[in-house]
Amino acid sequence: MSNPVGNPSTESVDSQRDAFIERFLGFASGAFSLFSIYIGDRLGLYRALAEGGPATSAELAGRTGTHERYIREWLEQQTVAGILEVEDETQGIEARRFSIPPGHVEPLIESGSLNYMAPLAQLLVGATRPLPAVLNAYRNGGGVSFDEYGSDLREGQAAINYPAFWHQLPDEWLPAMPDVHTRLQEAEPPARIADIGCGYGWSSLGMARGYPNVRVDGFDLDEPSIERAQENAQQTGLADRVHFQVRDAGDPSLAGHYDLVTCFEALHDMNNPVGALQTMRRLVRENGTVLIVDERVGDTFTATGNDVEWMMYGWSILHCLPVGMTHENAAGTGTVMRTDTLRQYAREAGFGKVEVLPLEHFFFRFYRLTP
Repeated sequence: MSNPVGNPSTESVDSQRDAFIERFLGFASGAFSLFSIYIGDRLGLYRALAEGGPATSAELAGRTGTHERYIREWLEQQTVAGILEVEDETQGIEARRFSIPPGHVEPLIESGSLNYMAPLAQLLVGATRPLPAVLNAYRNGGGVSFDEYGSDLREGQAAINYPAFWHQLPDEWLPAMPDVHTRLQEAEPPARIADIGCGYGWSSLGMARGYPNVRVDGFDLDEPSIERAQENAQQTGLADRVHFQVRDAGDPSLAGHYDLVTCFEALHDMNNPVGALQTMRRLVRENGTVLIVDERVGDTFTATGNDVEWMMYGWSILHCLPVGMTHENAAGTGTVMRTDTLRQYAREAGFGKVEVLPLEHFFFRFYRLTP
């Protein structure tokens, strides 16, 4: 007897089930690999292998001050996962030597490289830290405060963005606005920049590195982040021109003080993005510019998403949406803030023009807002 229209056959259901199980196991494999990378990164195991050469479990434990039995298990897991290599798998437990493939060094330990990927593991650990609170928010509404995500999320976010903020921001992104680029180069009077939601300060410091005359004020309401930003300013020798403050940038005394206001990967986390944009509009001078850098998601929802939405929705369901829902009447934007949503927020905030800058980036889209 043939199947009724719309009623899938047992064979097709079984095939779909089996394909999903295979994908499910792939999800689990990726999760285990990311958490194992977190261990290797935080304990300095990859760096010890890259700098000291191939090692047995005892040698690596000695280099890193760790416990040999744990290191042995980790080395074997890393090899099975295809992250590390073993020189001769037939050797006994104590004699096996493990190494990091040359092509894996840059993504795992070169923190200044645009190909540095290890902080994604730390970010994921941070994003999953308050899962019970996230589940409560899903059940009852409300949000989860940024503080509950802890230092791993702060540090991972800063580390993954550092290479782009230090290099691409001053060397490629800001020059895409020629008039702004020219103003930032002028010595008298020096241009002033307000960096909203500056985190560990690498965006502020990157702009100051690239433009030796500018003065930058970094604002963030997270005190631990500002403490680290101040340390980074001292370490980079830029503390004389970059100042970080735990302060609401909506302070009326700051109105009209800045030639450029920036906000990097922060607007979609805010409970009141329109209010934040209104603040940014007040901060800039009459002919000033606001630069919003946010995620390069698709223009509309599709079942498959674009090439980065799998990640952006992941961050959104675990972190960005809960953080952005902590206040009553929160906008609830989430990580997947599409261009039309940003344009709507900007119009409501009173901006006269929104321009998407012609910059190609895998993760980011660049919006220039002018009053």
